[in-house]
Amino acid sequence: MNNISKYRAMKGLTQNDLAEDLNVTSGAVGMWETGKRVPNLEMAKVIADYFNVTIEEIFFTDENNETLAKEPKAS
Repeated sequence: MNNISKYRAMKGLTQNDLAEDLNVTSGAVGMWETGKRVPNLEMAKVIADYFNVTIEEIFFTDENNETLAKEPKAS
């Protein structure tokens, strides 16, 4: 998952508001928030810049600022 919905809620925005600001559909925002789709790298940067955070904060950390990426298993 990611933190798009968290940052959107912090700004008091609906999915439609965010979609209009980013020039995408509200369906795209919904799919990103649920993890059904992932924005391309260019759009990920636009989203991070929009919320004034890093890409890592949006896509790779949870609410406790812990990484969402799983550590590789030791062999």
